[in-house]
Amino acid sequence: MTNFGIIVNKEKDYTSRDVINKLNKILNTKKIGHTGTLDPLAEGVLVCLVGKYTKLVSYIMSTEKEYVAKIKLGIKTDTLDITGNVIEESTPKELTEEEIINVINGMKGEFQQTIPLYSAKHVNGKRLYEYAKDKEEVELPQNTVMIKDIEFISYEDNTITFKCLVSKGTYIRSLIATICDKLNVLGVMSALTRTKQGKFKITDAYTLNDITKNNYKKLNIEDLLDVRVIELNKDIEKLVYNGNKLVLDLDGLILFKKNSEEIALYNFENGEGRVIVLLTN
Repeated sequence: MTNFGIIVNKEKDYTSRDVINKLNKILNTKKIGHTGTLDPLAEGVLVCLVGKYTKLVSYIMSTEKEYVAKIKLGIKTDTLDITGNVIEESTPKELTEEEIINVINGMKGEFQQTIPLYSAKHVNGKRLYEYAKDKEEVELPQNTVMIKDIEFISYEDNTITFKCLVSKGTYIRSLIATICDKLNVLGVMSALTRTKQGKFKITDAYTLNDITKNNYKKLNIEDLLDVRVIELNKDIEKLVYNGNKLVLDLDGLILFKKNSEEIALYNFENGEGRVIVLLTN
């Protein structure tokens, strides 16, 4: 199978790009993409797509993500995480679990989130972290995000641990900054694990060492996305093989197959289907 998905358990201190570069060498192919950047500090689920499956990136990126995060109290950094330059310090005030739980529970729902300066978001053709590097002023954009669920886990040694389920585009560093503001304390993200993306859990993920040893599962489109499978018939076979627009009484993602072979993935809206990816050679 030259086109497939693979669930990587990204290690700490690797960038997502580092993971792709290593996969390029391990799998001997240049055509690999991932479906959601993880900071070097972070670890956990990174869905990677190989070959023509790279055209599925936007569909998987739109799925919800689950994280377990830690907040170290008493410092503030320019990056909003433990790896940045400390710009303010204070002795953490004593908090009660009840105070923390009330604030964390209050974060559930939809709100406008300011995107952190140290991020890969493009503004006027330039990534935000490049503005920071060049010491240029820039107005930070905002995203509408949804905190679908959030749960307090523990509070010990001036560190708060919580779990959250969030929409695409949510920055956990920014979420933590908001939590600290509401608690009236200084704090930064000190650890982050993506435990789930869409239907893929960290227990489904493989380390780079596993993949090097060929100890991993290759995922097909039916594993990766919720699709309806239709066996090609002669009436539309030529159109599908050519990636032409289709008009049929269908809706959503449709995977056309012939004799169990993936031929093309289409997206249908109001009966009109446009090809996402052709999988024939």
